[in-house]
Amino acid sequence: MQTMLFGSHVSAAGGVQNAPANATAVGCETNNIVTRSPRGGAAPKLTKEIVTAFKNECKKYGFTTCYVHTPYFINFASANTRVRQGSATIVRDELNRSSLLGVTALMTHLGSSKDFTIQKAQALVVAGLLKLLDGYTGTTKFLIEIAAGQGLILGAKFEEVALYITAVEKKNKKLKNKIGVCFDTCHAFASGYDLKTPQAVKKTLAHFDQTIGLDRLVLIHANDSKFDLGGKRDRHEHIGQGKIGAAGFRALVTNPKLKNVDFILETPKEGDADQKNLALLKSFRKK
Repeated sequence: MQTMLFGSHVSAAGGVQNAPANATAVGCETNNIVTRSPRGGAAPKLTKEIVTAFKNECKKYGFTTCYVHTPYFINFASANTRVRQGSATIVRDELNRSSLLGVTALMTHLGSSKDFTIQKAQALVVAGLLKLLDGYTGTTKFLIEIAAGQGLILGAKFEEVALYITAVEKKNKKLKNKIGVCFDTCHAFASGYDLKTPQAVKKTLAHFDQTIGLDRLVLIHANDSKFDLGGKRDRHEHIGQGKIGAAGFRALVTNPKLKNVDFILETPKEGDADQKNLALLKSFRKK
């Protein structure tokens, strides 16, 4: 049975097989990587040797879960047909690559509605999700990541994410329960979902459950926020040092409804910051 594990986004420089050792060095119990440059370019080939080495390293260091983030340029609602269609193709490719590696889940952002009306943009997102998931038989779970609400970024509100999931499942019943959610604490807080106190956390999780469903929540990106509630700014801060604060993270870690949800840090990489942030999360779990 899975239990709550804490990890961080770690480097896979030189090959994904190097990530487990990098994760262990900072005290990770799980980890998050990218299998290709997040800025663009061709994906490095995952040879049989690389896949075997990655799995062996995960086993060696005791990792039972691992996560992958898609490239940052994904935009399912772009007016540029190449970008829009390419987004679906690349995310599907990343799902297949992640499945080869035995990765638990892959998360992606959805893009921006700047090129169209919100209704048209949302329709394009649904079309893109249907395309990328059609016929997918891999083992890696597909996750939509909650956005921070800056500008015209898509997927910042629980109701909007629920709309995508419901529409996809309605149009293709084979995709029922195939889409999960990655809840980024900084993004959700920036979008107006309070996480400062145990009461606020309980209320926000209840809202999430009513709209999306906590059964869809697969992963939490644990990031404090440099800006206050509803600031619509995606600026991560170290755990307990931002506007969410330690009490909010303690409430998340100790919430029984999240006991099987992993936490991944995307906090600033400064010296031994990962070790300190992970140690703090682990201390909350013990209380």
